[in-house]
Amino acid sequence: MTLKNRFIQICFNFTQNQILIDDLWYEIEKKYSEKGRYYHNKEHLENMFCELELVKDKIQNFKNITFSVFYHDVIYDATSKLNEEKSAEFAKIKLEKLGLNTNDIAEISKQILATKSHKKSENDDINYLLDADLSVLGKDPETYLEYTKNIRREYSIYPDFLYKPGRKKVLQHFLELDSIFKTEDFIERYEIQAKENISMELNDL
Repeated sequence: MTLKNRFIQICFNFTQNQILIDDLWYEIEKKYSEKGRYYHNKEHLENMFCELELVKDKIQNFKNITFSVFYHDVIYDATSKLNEEKSAEFAKIKLEKLGLNTNDIAEISKQILATKSHKKSENDDINYLLDADLSVLGKDPETYLEYTKNIRREYSIYPDFLYKPGRKKVLQHFLELDSIFKTEDFIERYEIQAKENISMELNDL
């Protein structure tokens, strides 16, 4: 299923207003196609949905998770520390227009904000979202290498002497965790390869 079809399908649960749905989709498509988005783009969303479809039966509210995927990186500026907060606020405004209830909007906001710190949650839906978001870390070495190149391109405003220490800190943090992934499904599928990939990148920095 294409991203557009997935979005339209989920929106039809809340409104039959095709013009509104098309407008909301166009905004999402425009945001994720912005210049400089080498990794945080539509391909990233597609990958997340591929991962989440495999565990769909274990997710309590797949509608909310779907909206969280679409909006979690809708605002993305490599120089900002408030991307998640701005993305959550953007989602709130758009989902109110769509007619979601306040509880669902609050849950989606919480899920989007959780992608900032990537800490294990008591809520499994959040854990599955976080794991899907980080799943690239456990992909084959070639895919992982492509990901690291794209992330570096997104941060091209920073010279190596600023970028490398920051990147090392992030990677070392992952290795210090008991497990990078939060759910058994993702631990089983990606944990070992993720640690190998991260160690390899650290050696090259």
